[in-house]
Amino acid sequence: MPLPAIPPLVVWTLGALGITALARLIVREHRRVNAELDAMRNATVVEKAERARNKTLRRDPRTGVYRPE
Repeated sequence: MPLPAIPPLVVWTLGALGITALARLIVREHRRVNAELDAMRNATVVEKAERARNKTLRRDPRTGVYRPE
């Protein structure tokens, strides 16, 4: 039984719709990942600021106890 012929215009239209849907999916995922990375980058800046406020501990070679710098 032969397959019905699909007009080329319909094939091109379906292909264009598929490519458009795929592009939108890729753009949405790209924006989601970048938003997540930006949030982590901002959190890292906050953590660095908190660490800068705290004093560094150094080990006392005589006693082996860690003390503020």
